[in-house]
Amino acid sequence: MKRLMSSVVLGCSMALFTGLAGAANGMVRSDRNFMEQAAQNGHAEVEAAKLAQSKSGNEKVKSFAAQMEQDHTKTNDELAALASSKNVKLPTEPSVVQKSKAKAMGALDGAKFDRQYADTMGVKAHEDTLKMFQKAASGAKDPDVKAFAAKTVPALEQHLKMSRDLRASLGK
Repeated sequence: MKRLMSSVVLGCSMALFTGLAGAANGMVRSDRNFMEQAAQNGHAEVEAAKLAQSKSGNEKVKSFAAQMEQDHTKTNDELAALASSKNVKLPTEPSVVQKSKAKAMGALDGAKFDRQYADTMGVKAHEDTLKMFQKAASGAKDPDVKAFAAKTVPALEQHLKMSRDLRASLGK
């Protein structure tokens, strides 16, 4: 019984310490989660853009992808600097789910690839990412995280418009 109680106390102490360690650097979990998800999304955008530039034969797709690679690389670098200043370690690659979607997309060719890229990494990814950044811009607790999100929203809105235009140009 004593051993069980010691284990429970130790477990609770570790949980409390882990929780305080996160609070010690001033970051609430939701802000850290935002930064981690933003990093994964950014890496997914860059990798998909590189894939599109190498696979697509459509100049509009290649041009859009080049712009996405450039813009998201810049944003990824800004996010990495912010995370470093907050002692937050960010993922350095897309999530497993994002990687599997990219692999499936990479198996397509021609117009099918172009439409899938425009749908998945253009419209859908930017809709989701824009919502996430808008939420952080209005609700993040850390003022630097909030400012980063707010500063990035206009570019994401522009990317969404560009991706919708691209998708419309590709037809059915």
